Amino acid sequence: MSEWVPTTCMRCAVGCGHMHQGADIGYGIDIVRGDPAHPVNQGLACARGIRESKNPNGEWLTRPLVRSDGKLQQTTWDVALARTVAGLREAQSQGPDSVAVLGSGQQTNEAAYMLGKVARGGFGTRNYDANTTLCMASAVTAYYQAFGSDAPPCTYADIDTAEGHVIWGANPAVAHPVLFRWIRQAASENGELVVVDPVRSETAENAEHHVAPAPGKDLALARAVLAHIVETDRVDTAFVEAATDGFDALLSALPDAKTAASDAGVTMADVDLLATTLDHRTLIYWGMGINQHVQGTETSRALIDLTMATGNLRPGSGPFSLTGQANSMGTRICSSKGTWPGQRAFEAPYHRRIIADCWGIPVDRLPDDSGPGPVGILETNPDAIWTVATNPVAGMPDTDAARTALEDAFVVAQDAFHTETTAVADVVLPAATWGESEGTTTNMERTISRVRAATDLPTGVRTDLDLIATIGTRLFPEFIKDPSPDPSAVFDEFTALTEGTVADCSGITYERLEEEHAVRWPAPDEESTGGYRYYDDASWSFPTASGNAQFSIGQQEPLPEPTNDEYSLVLTTAREADGYNTGVRSRGGTSSELVARIHPDTVTLDNDRAIVASRRGSVTVRVDRDESIPRGMVWLPIHHPATNRLTLSDRDPQSNEPHFKQCAVRLAAPEAEVSPVTAD
Repeated sequence: MSEWVPTTCMRCAVGCGHMHQGADIGYGIDIVRGDPAHPVNQGLACARGIRESKNPNGEWLTRPLVRSDGKLQQTTWDVALARTVAGLREAQSQGPDSVAVLGSGQQTNEAAYMLGKVARGGFGTRNYDANTTLCMASAVTAYYQAFGSDAPPCTYADIDTAEGHVIWGANPAVAHPVLFRWIRQAASENGELVVVDPVRSETAENAEHHVAPAPGKDLALARAVLAHIVETDRVDTAFVEAATDGFDALLSALPDAKTAASDAGVTMADVDLLATTLDHRTLIYWGMGINQHVQGTETSRALIDLTMATGNLRPGSGPFSLTGQANSMGTRICSSKGTWPGQRAFEAPYHRRIIADCWGIPVDRLPDDSGPGPVGILETNPDAIWTVATNPVAGMPDTDAARTALEDAFVVAQDAFHTETTAVADVVLPAATWGESEGTTTNMERTISRVRAATDLPTGVRTDLDLIATIGTRLFPEFIKDPSPDPSAVFDEFTALTEGTVADCSGITYERLEEEHAVRWPAPDEESTGGYRYYDDASWSFPTASGNAQFSIGQQEPLPEPTNDEYSLVLTTAREADGYNTGVRSRGGTSSELVARIHPDTVTLDNDRAIVASRRGSVTVRVDRDESIPRGMVWLPIHHPATNRLTLSDRDPQSNEPHFKQCAVRLAAPEAEVSPVTAD
């Protein structure tokens, strides 16, 4: 029998410890279960994490492919890598920004760090980002603006001691089942659960209270709640005066509670319910329903404002953004995407110099801004695009435009499975997946733990880290010198760069993780581990210019694409239980039927099939008449490859995160001729 190997689940960002047992004959994982010794989940594990670790439904890549005569053909590694290097080198000869690199929250910390090193220090490109910007960037930007640093101040330990739980624009019952079990249990024992969502989601079905704002009007609702808190004299004045700046400016910009509630489409009873919950020690959790909006940063900040105004910024309370991608947090602290490793400010000359000196390159090779985000990158029409564990043809908004950008470029797609993106690539590099790779990952509460291989690599497959380093050495031999680095050495290089920063991981080593299983940052030495941030011994300190947390003044603006007589319905998108990370591991190599959930009163068609059309495209759907969807709305799964033909490429100007959630659509009979898409 193969031995049990402790590792970390990479399905979502809860970071559950798993035990894997490799197959006795051949390759693959034979048995998966939760790890009772792992401090994060203590043996709990969700069925989907186990199933997608053990037996994913995706179509495996087993040999390198190159495009020849318009078709992808199997080839050798020597040919595939030579073609990759030649295409990337030719594009770079036109300038560093002619090469685009798109990473992923599915990579290990080590692979993400190496990809950022090659992208920023090798190519020197601005056009580098990760698919985490499509789901988390607004929360990240809000944390920086409010607190001076990314990542939630709270941890999982705060869930048990909270007296109130407000889940706003998220559905953890589907997206994070283990986490939701903790929340639900804590709420049943010591408080209550309130869900804010236009849809009566699976999470709302399990809550004591459900508040349903109008789609996209969460900022108006947050401001209504704060205005009501002010009007009813519930502000924690002592905390506001001692630890914050900007409250007076916010007060002068606040609408009155009734006006804001009307704009949000809720009653004052709903507003008072939320305000009353915040009278107690409360955690506010939020997800893509808040972030994926042109005002995602301002809405995230408004939720943070609620925790600050009520003094809910101490253990057992606070703002807790729910990360979707398994290693979104890791890519943020190590991959040189939005900041240099350790949250070193991207534009700061001092930090750029530290990175350049560590990497042994001229500082002017490094770009001086972090780039335009994934949508903006494709809009620049780069000559070459290298994707790693990401699927932009399915995952980007307005995907017809995204597909065109990739079809016009030289594309290297590095992945474990066939995807819509590998189908248009010029070179496909088969990469290892969960259970086949060594490294570390970082969950949503800042905890780093090991990822371990429980099976040998299949013939013809290489790890992400090995592929990135190999390509780096061939393109930049004086810069990337080891084509097959040891993951622990890469991890040590990354953690050394974080020393003395707000995201200090320098006290974490593979040896320590071997002994303790998981360590939360900041961990500046081998004895420390991060707890609740910014709070110590009944006082607060923030890494902002003034040392105080910052209130915001954002107010609700109109949606970027309101409904009208022609497009009278609102489309929203969300995760479904078996569709995650574009559903590649769950739906297999072919797309499943696209199902639209629509309230029965909204469906005027006689049959169960329809066309959903926006100004950008149209898709055929099977109609599921569902009373949990509000009237006037069409609900589609965000990770189905057809859905994003309809969505908007408009972005939050502060975070570059796209507005996936609300756009105007209409229904037509399946036999109807849909008029050509025209510019508005």
